[in-house]
Amino acid sequence: MKIAVLGAGAIGALAGGYLKLKNHDVVLIAGKSSVEKINKNNLLISGIRGNFNISVPAAEKLTFQPECVILSVKTQDVENVVRENISYLYNIPILTVQNGVRSDSIVARFIPEDKIISSIIMFGATYLNPGEVIHNFEGTWIVGSMSGSPAGSLEEIRNVFNDVFPVIVTDNIQGMKYLKLFVNANNCLPAILGVSIQEAFADKDVSAISIAIWKEGMGILKKAGLRAVSLPDFPVERIIGLTSIPLAEAAGIFSGIMVSLSKEPLYGSILQSIKRGKPSEIDYINGEFVALAREHDMEAPLNQKLVDMVHGVEKTGKFFSRRDLLSAVKNEVAAGFNA
Repeated sequence: MKIAVLGAGAIGALAGGYLKLKNHDVVLIAGKSSVEKINKNNLLISGIRGNFNISVPAAEKLTFQPECVILSVKTQDVENVVRENISYLYNIPILTVQNGVRSDSIVARFIPEDKIISSIIMFGATYLNPGEVIHNFEGTWIVGSMSGSPAGSLEEIRNVFNDVFPVIVTDNIQGMKYLKLFVNANNCLPAILGVSIQEAFADKDVSAISIAIWKEGMGILKKAGLRAVSLPDFPVERIIGLTSIPLAEAAGIFSGIMVSLSKEPLYGSILQSIKRGKPSEIDYINGEFVALAREHDMEAPLNQKLVDMVHGVEKTGKFFSRRDLLSAVKNEVAAGFNA
């Protein structure tokens, strides 16, 4: 299949590189620095499957119509990238891979809804330098239709992408996206501290903040009448259970899970953006809880404070200390578990 990957960050470069290794016709569309690096030195992938030096063409814009597009830029960049390449995006499947729940509706302003295939990424990767990606851990690639995409398109996508990751087709992609929102919501804490996920959550007091994020988020979803649906290897009952037991006990369990995620240091998508001097997707992750709360006459004080802190790091380039983080959210965490 002739595949264009719009965005050569962690997920786009990893998926595109592995597809190229399986002899698919792949081109990476990315920013100037990434394009120059990849065309000069090839795409470098390291991590749990080994080290690969992959010759894959890269360009700053599409110049042909592919058979499928993987849209792998951050949500805040989706509109601009679609606009820039719109003449080559009609009548082909567009696969979205963004965190959060907003990207499909943004794409639908320009592309017929029946051509949009929504997906959720459950494998992990890190991108800090142009043309270099670390594959941290394995996982599935979940695909589904938001609005009745033809079953044939979903089957074709599954058949192709099964070459590189196990693909699962679901009939409730939206519900799964809401659960994935909880998975990603913890990434704000390493970003605020400027450390890896393993280092951040080795601290049980920091892990307790994650449990409080989940508790606040579950209350908001319930009030909004939305339902999170279990992901493969991540049942919704895990969140319900951890937010229902004593905070210290839940924090200890959560800490153990997060520290063992990857042998390599794992940096969440929010911190990866900050380290590259780019705006993060915080407004579409923790900010989604804030927006939902506002829409239903509620407040999300913990998530709002964490969003503000991430924006502070983006603006100043200065990370918070552990003490400052714990002090800043102490009241919101306590209030969430005393309500």
